Amino acid sequence: MLQVLLSGLTVGTIYGLVAMAFAVVFYVTKVVNFATGQLLMVSILLTAGLVRLGLPDWLGVGIALIASTVLGVIIYFVAVRPVLKFDRFSFAWLVSTLGIAIVIQATFAIIFGPASQPFPRGLHQIPVHLPGATLTVQEILTLVVGALAVLGWELVRRKTLVGKLGMAISTDPEIASTFGANVTAYAVGAFAIGGFLAGLAGILVGPITYGNPYLGDTYGISGFIALMIGGIQRPAAAMGGGLILGVLSIAANSYIGAQASDWFPFVLVLLVLLLAPNGVFASGDSLRKLFRRRSSLTVGGRA
Repeated sequence: MLQVLLSGLTVGTIYGLVAMAFAVVFYVTKVVNFATGQLLMVSILLTAGLVRLGLPDWLGVGIALIASTVLGVIIYFVAVRPVLKFDRFSFAWLVSTLGIAIVIQATFAIIFGPASQPFPRGLHQIPVHLPGATLTVQEILTLVVGALAVLGWELVRRKTLVGKLGMAISTDPEIASTFGANVTAYAVGAFAIGGFLAGLAGILVGPITYGNPYLGDTYGISGFIALMIGGIQRPAAAMGGGLILGVLSIAANSYIGAQASDWFPFVLVLLVLLLAPNGVFASGDSLRKLFRRRSSLTVGGRA
């Protein structure tokens, strides 16, 4: 049981980081970057390719993280800013971000080929034995990095002027701009952070898996499902959604069957959308409101 829980939390942290990448961008710009999963794939394949060329592991990881961050910014200028400038209230960014995701995937398929690429195993080779469970140092690092990502985001959002201006922009960009806030700079920053978080998720999951050009679709969908479970309005809630998805998915695989991972996440997100449309951890506590509403109806019926 403990092994299932810890493994689920580890996988859920990866989903949560991808979900946070989605949420940070949406928090500032109200845009869902559907190329987020491809940024994870880029960091994995680029690291694997650079290490295979003879670069040290740490240098390959650093270059890959820079690349995913820069690529996030490029996505904003190429696929998002032009359509928002044309019509801020349209959903054309949905098509444009999906389109650039396909371009990135096809480009890396041409460069690296369709076959899976081995990632440096690094810390995943070092086991840590606990009472009733075994983790690797890589998995423990993943849990620590996930916790630090949430803590760092919340500290910046709540305690710094940059974070407070970001909150103002997310609420009403027009009013925030009249008070001197540079909305474009915040949007660029949001896409850069989103690219970094997605790339970081790739670096953390890389030693546990293999990289191929189509891996971005898998983790992009899982991250988006985690976002829907936790709540799209708050990046910290998105991480919570990732942890829920990871634990319950691993539990389903262990107790239902190996094929459960193909359908269980979709059943889970459907239940969450029915019971708490804004997410389990959304502001206003949707689940609590739902139960209170049902209780009041029951009391009213008895009266």
